Amino acid sequence: MNTATSDPSSTLLENLPSLLPKLEALYKDVHAHPELSMQENRTAALVARHLLDYAYEVTTEVGKTGVIGLLRNGEGHTVMLRADMDALPVREASGVDYASTVMATDAAGNTVPVAHACGHDMHVAWLMGAASLFSQRREAWRGTLMVVFQPGEETAQGARAMIEDGLFTRFPKPDVVLGQHVMVGPAGTVAGSAGPITSAADSLQIRLFGRGAHGSMPQASVDPVVMAAAIVLRLQTIVSREVAATDAAVVTVGVLQAGTKENVIPDEAIIKLNIRTFDEGVRKHVLAAIERIVNAEAQASGAPRAPEITPLDRYPLNVNDKQASDRIAEALRRHFTPDRVRHTGPAPASEDFGCFGSEWNAPSVYWFVGGTDPDIYAKAKAAGRINDLPVNHSPFFAPVIHPTLQTGVEAMVAGALAWLAK
Repeated sequence: MNTATSDPSSTLLENLPSLLPKLEALYKDVHAHPELSMQENRTAALVARHLLDYAYEVTTEVGKTGVIGLLRNGEGHTVMLRADMDALPVREASGVDYASTVMATDAAGNTVPVAHACGHDMHVAWLMGAASLFSQRREAWRGTLMVVFQPGEETAQGARAMIEDGLFTRFPKPDVVLGQHVMVGPAGTVAGSAGPITSAADSLQIRLFGRGAHGSMPQASVDPVVMAAAIVLRLQTIVSREVAATDAAVVTVGVLQAGTKENVIPDEAIIKLNIRTFDEGVRKHVLAAIERIVNAEAQASGAPRAPEITPLDRYPLNVNDKQASDRIAEALRRHFTPDRVRHTGPAPASEDFGCFGSEWNAPSVYWFVGGTDPDIYAKAKAAGRINDLPVNHSPFFAPVIHPTLQTGVEAMVAGALAWLAK
């Protein structure tokens, strides 16, 4: 930690070393007890109790399971810090001694394994740490801190649910909205940039209709499996042949479901796919191309009915405000050594964080914190094998606790103090 007197966070962070053991225990507890999107009841209760212990005005059940804490400390700016709380339907294989063994019932009624394979448990611990420090050292800052623990980020429900539950009318409008995410990268480093920082995302379900028959009599069928296979292959040509090399897009088919028995040609097939883009024009073109390809293939196959294309969820493009990003970058460079603050381009991952700033008409900034053991990352980079490292949503993903935990708390504090310092 940089303790130069020019760094306004140095006073506020003096209590962090003594707080870290408690934060580590909280992190391991949340990691071992993950909860699916919009089911974060245990995590929300844990957060609410923590905030009450530190004298925050606490409001629970915002957008179903969201928690908001307000700490008013005189006249000044209002800063919103956000952390997401939900986990994924993934069976953890990280091997850590606090790994999740939780099973839960998802929204469709299925029993699924649950794990914090995206790092939201780390986000919760970071924000709980920052909230604690601001409460302990009020003499070091002025204004209002609003900490938001959001449900349902993984399903693009949570930010929208909080907004629809009166977030904009029940709580003070922030002068800036700040958030961060643990990602693959050397632990102890932070990275960000102005402009687009995470992609827009659209998820679709395509239902294809065929005509079932015996597996030995394909001439009596309209085979939706063949139809689906042709569509999956053709969809990959959208990015390679319809999107300019100077633009960026990703089209991923994550689900292909059809049939129940090897000698029965089914009468339906389901495709679920995900699209990531950084430009609205590119987004519209990709969506139109998907519709064109799906309908054309169904027609070419002689399908008895036109396909059904159903939107599943959508994440907006997340754009960092230029002036606020410059202010954050300056604060982080002042606090950390220069080699720990890096510039990064936009990530293909998606977030509903951007809804808060864009719809509240407030500047927002989102950045990344490395969570990979620095030695492991350096060796992988030297060998040209960074892509072999477990990424977010992998069953093997588990950030190294130290120095990731401390770095994230410090970054949140330094960022918020860019507006709240006296």
